[in-house]
Amino acid sequence: MMSGWIIALIVIALIVVIGVWIIGIYNSLVGMRNRVGNGWSQIDVLLKQRADLIPNLVETVKGYAGHESAVFTQVTQARAGALAAASDPNATLEQRAVAEQQLSNAMVNLRATAEAYPDLKANQNFMNLQDQLRQIEDKIAYARQFYNDVVLKYNNRIMQVPTNIIAGMFHFVPAQYFAADEQSRQVPQVNFTNPAVPQVRF
Repeated sequence: MMSGWIIALIVIALIVVIGVWIIGIYNSLVGMRNRVGNGWSQIDVLLKQRADLIPNLVETVKGYAGHESAVFTQVTQARAGALAAASDPNATLEQRAVAEQQLSNAMVNLRATAEAYPDLKANQNFMNLQDQLRQIEDKIAYARQFYNDVVLKYNNRIMQVPTNIIAGMFHFVPAQYFAADEQSRQVPQVNFTNPAVPQVRF
């Protein structure tokens, strides 16, 4: 009789231990998933800040280099693509990353164009906008690194034994990294055959 109670207590104790273990892992995974979401939110805010700043920068450059229509068209289209991807609820992080990388590439060409105009580089408004943009891009780089580090930890966690069992039970899925493909990282070449009129090859 006594042994039956002992066995029952052991079974109950095991159930409690397993239950606490499952709850602990579940809460840990939820916390990590929330960190991933928070990391992405910070990137998203910064990307929108950059998009809001670009039109002012483009207009300032136009004031000195209005004939560089190809460069302005490229930046405008790239910005529109980035905003479209940002507003599309079905867009993947990879698609967002590609769109944002294309915008970054376009901004390289805009900066290269500005280099050909000394008066523009000395313009206080242009320098202020450039400084703001540089600060935002530095923050984006840091936030993206932080986000990808958090994603790596989270993905490793849900794939490791025995955590993967709990992750599978509660439908935790791997998070996407915020990284563009190699083709979108290729920056267009700028060839200054004439210092006053930069030629851009896409």
